[in-house]
Amino acid sequence: MKLAFSTLGCPGWSWEEIYATAKDLGLDGIEIRGLENEMFAPEAKPFRAENLEKTLQTLRNGRMELPMLTSGALLSDREHRGRFLTEGKSYIDLAEKVGAKFVRVLGDEHPAPAGFVDLSLVRASYLDLCTYAEGKDVQVLIETNGVLADSEVMASFMDEIRQPNAGSLWDIHHPWRYFSEAPEDTLRQIGRHVKYVHIKDSVMKNGQVAYRMLGYGDVPVLDMLRGLRALGYDGYVSLEWVKRWNPDLQEPGVVFSHYASYMAHLIRQL
Repeated sequence: MKLAFSTLGCPGWSWEEIYATAKDLGLDGIEIRGLENEMFAPEAKPFRAENLEKTLQTLRNGRMELPMLTSGALLSDREHRGRFLTEGKSYIDLAEKVGAKFVRVLGDEHPAPAGFVDLSLVRASYLDLCTYAEGKDVQVLIETNGVLADSEVMASFMDEIRQPNAGSLWDIHHPWRYFSEAPEDTLRQIGRHVKYVHIKDSVMKNGQVAYRMLGYGDVPVLDMLRGLRALGYDGYVSLEWVKRWNPDLQEPGVVFSHYASYMAHLIRQL
């Protein structure tokens, strides 16, 4: 398995700090979800035309890659459908330029299910983006988020998508936390579709999710990794530390270092 962290976890860091930390920790890649004050990756400083080649050369020198560009394209939003499709396509274009294999899109807005979602609308928009990505060596992944964190719903959704560049981003936290799914049940339903993994840990505190560093919550992380290994999964497991949305969470320098060492410990047990 390959390791990365999402830049969602270090909103105050410059690109130089992000790269240096990932390289020092021996990670394989960096997942892009906002850089400093810019959430729209195609306009972030490292990816502007005048800086792009330098950014790519730095990554090559460090033998690292950008496996995932994590967009905010919300495919269930009918009112703003055009804007989100444009965002998704912009991310696909950038992914082609930087060699990122995956672009993340959302079928539901929130991690926990919160009401009706028109999956026919989500499906139509998702197919539009997958079609747009054809020939660009980019795969468009939809996350186990909200109603799609129910792996039976996700499996049904994905089985109707006949695109070779489609797939699921399995956020291991959401099906387990919000639908009480055992890892083996989730993987039985959607394992064939999983192409990228978000990892995080949490506990329930006063009826609310409280995120914790890996190993300090009660999410069965090791069981999930064992399930992936049994499927022959050798892709990315990326830490999504949601500090941008939760500023009170621990600082990224501590969390990322712990992630690298803890994952090495877990991988030795697989």
